[in-house]
Amino acid sequence: MGECCGNIKTRLIYSCSGCVDVGEIADKVARKLTIEGYGKMTCLASISAGISGTIASAKSADENVTVDGCSVACARKTLENIGVKPAESYTTEMWLEKYKQQ
Repeated sequence: MGECCGNIKTRLIYSCSGCVDVGEIADKVARKLTIEGYGKMTCLASISAGISGTIASAKSADENVTVDGCSVACARKTLENIGVKPAESYTTEMWLEKYKQQ
């Protein structure tokens, strides 16, 4: 991962994959970022479930990035609840209107 991300050795990407259309789009954005080598998508639900290995990975990553579907910002807040402040946070709703995507 070090080659793809410049000086960043570990950049983890967490996405809202919520039931609303913009959550689905946020998930697709995170997967695309992974495919393009920006970082590695990992499981947000395991953070919420308290899985110790995933929490340790988030805390030790060089950078954590969140992609949320809407302004509720569940992905960002989930990381903040374990004491991790994302280096970057994106909300797909900035460009899209909730419940209007196909």
